[in-house]
Amino acid sequence: MAHPTHQGPTSAFIAASWVALIAGALTYLIGLWNATMALNEKGYYFTLLMYGLFAAVSLQKSVRDRSEGIPVSGLYFSLCWTSILLAIGLLGVGLFNATLAPSEKGFYAMGFALSLFAAVAVQKNVRDVAAVKASGAGEPGGLG
Repeated sequence: MAHPTHQGPTSAFIAASWVALIAGALTYLIGLWNATMALNEKGYYFTLLMYGLFAAVSLQKSVRDRSEGIPVSGLYFSLCWTSILLAIGLLGVGLFNATLAPSEKGFYAMGFALSLFAAVAVQKNVRDVAAVKASGAGEPGGLG
């Protein structure tokens, strides 16, 4: 019986993931830079983006570690889930109470969501490429 080979993500998927991360974070940050809100409010939304990105990457890594049999403590795993839910919840509360136009609220929510999703995809790609290189199977970023 043939053993399955590990094939890394395609170059197109790697590029799309990075473009989505940069586009999501950059549009969110440009919107924040141009916003007429107070500096402390800008700091709140900036911190939520950074916290959310860290939480998303940490959660993805923890889930992947567990699926590969790498020990992850229950406390850390719970903290990852709590952090991602807190980041999303705090953004929701902040936007609900903000004196922004509904289109602006949607803009921040979508930029945040795109950034978190893309951060998970980038982290997955980094891990997949490393796994392919470690196994010596196939060329990461190939056409497959």
